[in-house]
This record gives sequence, structure tokens and C-alpha cells, in this order.
Amino acid sequence: MRRARHRQEITLDEIPAPGRLAPFAVALAAEVHDPTAEGRPELATGRFVLLHDPAGSPVWKGTFRVVTYIRASLESDLGNDPMVGAVAWTWLVEALETHRARYTEAGGTATRVLSESFGGLATRPDTIDIELRASWTPEGPDSTEHLEAWADMVCAFAGLPPVPDGVTPLPRIRRN
Repeated sequence: MRRARHRQEITLDEIPAPGRLAPFAVALAAEVHDPTAEGRPELATGRFVLLHDPAGSPVWKGTFRVVTYIRASLESDLGNDPMVGAVAWTWLVEALETHRARYTEAGGTATRVLSESFGGLATRPDTIDIELRASWTPEGPDSTEHLEAWADMVCAFAGLPPVPDGVTPLPRIRRN
């Protein structure tokens, strides 16, 4: 996992891994911020957990399992689109395919969360978030391409356009 490459807009930090899901686990937290905005607002967050059970799991159908979570705020027109969940799942599948991350037993849920404020908070605008919870079984012990694919997914949720290999994105320019 330490060999995995990711975009400069995403920050990855190791966090405590869940202890009861498998004998061995490692977990990473991701944040994507807008570097050009005041206060560097968060565009997307996520968690990547790699589980390992040397005895294997009949549910996983393997000895490794990737468990992920991604959350991002959406514009209201996109958040109200009934296809947004299917789009989120497509981002996952396409990222894994792009990185040639071979896998089986994929599953997950995409959830839209509408938050409305009332009373003393009534002046806050409504927000719509998308959350993707997904897991899959890597076809082998090397998780590099799985982490790279997931990091690209977090950036896609943040609204960042894909960047082909060998291309460095130009920083966003804020115009007042």
C-alpha cells in the first residue's frame, strides 16, 4: 500500500483499524480539500480498510477484503437526480477497471442524505450528501492498485476531473 500513488489534492492518513473484523487490518482516512478556497473547505472524505484473514472467509471468498466509505456534498440538481446512486457505483467500477484492480464479490450501497435545518439553524441552506459504502475481494495480496483506484474515486466524488497518467493538473485559479 505504501507504493500507491495518488493525486496531490487528496490527503491520506493512517487511522486505527477495526479490530474485530479480521485478525489483521490497516485503515486509511482520506480528505480532499479545495486548496484555492478560504478555509480550504472539505470536498470529500473517505475510509479505506484492508482486512486480512489468513484462514480465509467463505463470505469474502478470499483472504483479503477491502471495505470502503466515501462521502461528499452534492449540488441540489445532482443530488436530486434519481440516478446519482448508480453513478456513484459506476465511479467505483470504472476506477477499479482503470487501475486494473482485479476483484470479486463486490457489493455496496449508495445513500443520498438530505439535511434540512430548522429553528435557530433555519438560515442554513439545505444540503445533499452522497455516501458510498462498498467492499470487494482483491484477487491477490497486492492492494496497490485497489488503493489507487479508491483514491481516484474519492477525487471523483469531490468533483475533480480525471487526470491521465503523466499529466499534472494545473491549480484552480479563483477569480473575484
